[in-house]
Amino acid sequence: METTMSTRVQWTAQPTTKKSTNSLAYKWNTFVNSQTESKTLWFLVSLVFQGVFFLPVPAFLIYYFNAPILVLVVTLTLFFANIIAGMGGAGIKTLLTLFAASIALHVLMLIAFII
Repeated sequence: METTMSTRVQWTAQPTTKKSTNSLAYKWNTFVNSQTESKTLWFLVSLVFQGVFFLPVPAFLIYYFNAPILVLVVTLTLFFANIIAGMGGAGIKTLLTLFAASIALHVLMLIAFII
């Protein structure tokens, strides 16, 4: 009785499919993977950027444009999520994705209530 352990098995090489390098997701993953060494720097940049630019946004929108309290809840949730992710040892992909999501959400909130 022959098994694959006792006989020589010839594997046929299959051509690999080419990955699309033009997609936004591929470029984002390439950038994120290149930033692995500077994870602490990105955590600090995220905290400073959010503390300086995003934490005053709810006060500005609520006072001048009568925005709902939900703006404050979203801002504080994103801020503390970044703190917990950075201090909890999350990966660089999580940190940068959370930072990019907070930038996008704050820009959308500003556009929605100012315009």
